[in-house]
Amino acid sequence: MTHGVVETPVFMAVGTQATVKGLTPEMLEEIGTQVVLGNTYHLALRPGDDLIAEMGGLHRFMHWNRPILTDSGGYQIFSLAANLKITDQSAVFRSHIDGSLFELSPERAVRIQENLGSDIAMCLDECPSLADPKPNQLRAAVERTIRWAERCRNAHTRPDQALFAIVQGGLDLDLRAFCAEALTRLDFPGYALGGFSVGETNQQTLTALEPTTALLPADKPRYLMGVGRPIDILQAVARGVDMFDCVLPTRNGRNAMAFTAEGTLRLKNACHKRDSRPLESGCACPTCRHYSRAYLHHLFLAEEMLGPTLVSLHNVSYYNRLMTEIRDAVVGGRFADYLAVNLARWGGSS
Repeated sequence: MTHGVVETPVFMAVGTQATVKGLTPEMLEEIGTQVVLGNTYHLALRPGDDLIAEMGGLHRFMHWNRPILTDSGGYQIFSLAANLKITDQSAVFRSHIDGSLFELSPERAVRIQENLGSDIAMCLDECPSLADPKPNQLRAAVERTIRWAERCRNAHTRPDQALFAIVQGGLDLDLRAFCAEALTRLDFPGYALGGFSVGETNQQTLTALEPTTALLPADKPRYLMGVGRPIDILQAVARGVDMFDCVLPTRNGRNAMAFTAEGTLRLKNACHKRDSRPLESGCACPTCRHYSRAYLHHLFLAEEMLGPTLVSLHNVSYYNRLMTEIRDAVVGGRFADYLAVNLARWGGSS
């Protein structure tokens, strides 16, 4: 990639609106973050992809010189947009910001991402609801996702940007297989597994994940979108997944929850009031090097903005360290043991 080599498996920090909430690019670089995500839907609405292109592209705009992946905005359209009307041509909806009418077609999704200048762009897809799935609607969404992927590929012109397709199909294994096989024939440089973490159980995800991943090329990246508890990442790596993203590290950080190798800490709890220990013994992140649990407890009770920043910084660092340990275990032929030890330690809840 133009902005550097990415070692996989990798966790990518979510920076939906050209910022990982509360953290500067310098902080992210110091703790070993390899990739940051931006979002087509949000950035096209505000500040606008044309403005970002005018400012030199997303890397320069947000002062991040490592790789960036941009999601197509498909999930946000179906979860956030008001008065959605979807046809084979495009999705037309009203912005959740100001109610203005916005049309997103496969071609426009590609054009926006080319303006942004991300290293990895995603095809526009239809993410069907799992709340009350109807077989005909699910199949229609899969077929539209395949047609849109081909249109995205035909519209894509930047040789310095990899375009990934997204496999949909809900929890229907036959539809997942149908979608994966059709997209593989289109020969994309990478493939994502979408439509997870939208209300299904963890076991349902794993049941659908393994056979679908097995259908995708082993020599190309396989990206599980939006799934990101540590235990989920470990189980997905065991099933052949290479790339992950999730808002949990920063969302939990803003809510006084810290990830550690032993599980999560809730920093508003009174037990931390006089605790001089760092969040995690042996952690080299700036938060653990310099600040105690007692101080972080105080920051959250005082509603100081530094608290969410420091815990988010630790959480992203923890995820980066987890991925380094996973990579080392894979290379060393120890991953099965590493997985078993951590599953036993976390009891299936981290």
